[in-house]
Amino acid sequence: MKARSRQLIWAAAAGYLLGTTPSAGIAARFAAGGSVDLRSSGSGNPGGLNVLRVLGRQAGAAVIVADVGKGVAACAVGRQLAGDDGAHLSGVAAVAGHCYPLWSGFRGGKGVATSFGQCLYTFPVFAPVDAALAVAVGRTPGLRRPILASVAASSTAWLLAGIVWWRHDGPNLWGPRPTVALPLAATIAIIAARAARRSQRHRPGEFGPRL
Repeated sequence: MKARSRQLIWAAAAGYLLGTTPSAGIAARFAAGGSVDLRSSGSGNPGGLNVLRVLGRQAGAAVIVADVGKGVAACAVGRQLAGDDGAHLSGVAAVAGHCYPLWSGFRGGKGVATSFGQCLYTFPVFAPVDAALAVAVGRTPGLRRPILASVAASSTAWLLAGIVWWRHDGPNLWGPRPTVALPLAATIAIIAARAARRSQRHRPGEFGPRL
């Protein structure tokens, strides 16, 4: 196996392992002494928003920050291991690890915060716009599913902006130089997170709306 292939494999493996870190479960253990099962409480989703609803703002904020941090850390490690392509690959793998953790029967969270961490590292010039758009759409009155609309709008903008930056070789602060890997990685991360949300909505034996 060529050295380059080994580097990319290690980057993907490192990103996946970082993504599987059970931030919500750790927060639940500290905040409630392990007495709360997030999979049978609130929306049933082991993510930051459900932690916020069930365990309060402090715990929820901690989980969201940790999940964003997983995406950032994965990209940073991947870049060290395999350069700019490794950063993108490791970021995608972290989202996959968050959504489909091996240690929990491939039943994880929705990947929204972790994918934002990926965006924050690999596309930092656009990350503030991505966050602002998500908040603005989520607060738009009259939406039936504001969180779903927020995620859809910010994900679409992330992908389109990535294509523009790649085609025009735009500036990217501390992130990798924009290449086709930028919109490609965004696409894969979006698909993985969307598939995770869909599987949670149709998962039998669990309750609560998955937005």
